[in-house]
Amino acid sequence: MKIGRLLGVLVILVLLGVLGFGAYALLTVRNGGEDQALQPAGAGAPASITDALARGEYLARAADCAACHTAPGGQPYAGGVAFKLPMGTLYSTNITADKETGIGTWSDDDFVRALHAGVNKQGRPLYPAFPYTSYTALSREDILAIKAYLFSLPTVHAPARSNDLAFPYNHRWTITFWNALFLKKQRFVPEQGKSAAWNRGAYLATALGHCSECHTPRNGALALKMGEDLGGAELQGWTAYNITSDKDHGIGAWSDQELAEYLATGHAAGRGTASGPMGEVIENSLQYLTPEDISALVAYLREVKPQQGGVAVPAPAATGSSSANGTPALGEQLFVGACAGCHLENGQGRQTDYASLAGLRSVRDPHASNLTQVILHGSQLRVGAQHVFMPSFGRAYSDAEIAALSNYVVNHFGGQQGTLSVEDVAKRR
Repeated sequence: MKIGRLLGVLVILVLLGVLGFGAYALLTVRNGGEDQALQPAGAGAPASITDALARGEYLARAADCAACHTAPGGQPYAGGVAFKLPMGTLYSTNITADKETGIGTWSDDDFVRALHAGVNKQGRPLYPAFPYTSYTALSREDILAIKAYLFSLPTVHAPARSNDLAFPYNHRWTITFWNALFLKKQRFVPEQGKSAAWNRGAYLATALGHCSECHTPRNGALALKMGEDLGGAELQGWTAYNITSDKDHGIGAWSDQELAEYLATGHAAGRGTASGPMGEVIENSLQYLTPEDISALVAYLREVKPQQGGVAVPAPAATGSSSANGTPALGEQLFVGACAGCHLENGQGRQTDYASLAGLRSVRDPHASNLTQVILHGSQLRVGAQHVFMPSFGRAYSDAEIAALSNYVVNHFGGQQGTLSVEDVAKRR
């Protein structure tokens, strides 16, 4: 009898805890925090941009809104971009001022609440693929400047595509509990003792640019592991590299000039060339930042706590033509036949420096994660007047051929023993 009563009390306590937590989550879901806080130092567009809409455009670019809300070949900001997640596929929505399918009926408070609290006009939770966990740090002034810019653009009638998510993720109310656990509704606060440039870089990286959303590992609930901030993560088949100050795994060994060149142009000789999701960030966002803002980002990244996760970047060993999958001749033959027209044997690019392979982290990765994605799906990057393009070879070559080619490149140009298998390639397709 005593055991039965004890169990009954425990059940009641658990139910009360669940109900209490549920009530807390529901009561706080629409509360965006202190929305009337003063504009913090470091926020806003550069002072050199005086026109109101131009300031909104600059901030929208810095926040990289286009990358997630403009589908390939689609209308700007009309949504429809697919996000393939472990629990299914999400599609971004129309954020033009169309009143039927976009945000044309949203008030200023509605829009601010979406970015600060992660809820739509009706108060329904938004999925955190929309990076409101970072945007919550934005100032109200910056958010409204972005809204004003979006509302100045041509409207597009584009109904939202239906998400394809497994149970229980297809029920938005579950996100209410996720937000209660993982969403910290706090505006950016400048750090005392740091320079104005560092604080500006911190605001750009942590709030507007939301770098952590891609470069920080996630836990089992898909929330960011902030103790491993910017330590590298996997994202839709791509590796978002470690960008902490660690010299062996991160960008600690890069010079300021190399970092600035990469952020502004998507390429730093002997360090990396942007492709995939990072290429989109360069193309849609970072190339438009002022040199002062690029320098501010460099100043901030220089002091990010070092993490040792991700692909190490040791000095490359002697190059060769052997391959881990036992087909050295095949990988080399494929490279000579299909790749040598753009990529020289010494690791330099033939027509452009963007095609250089020497020193890149993607070719020093034994798993060839990003290298395989580029070979399978191709890559393109528009920076200024330049259009850097590499065709896809996924349809032209079998899984075995892709594996042999990738392992050859990793060995020959990265000095690492490639470990890519045929099964790995099949999964990455």
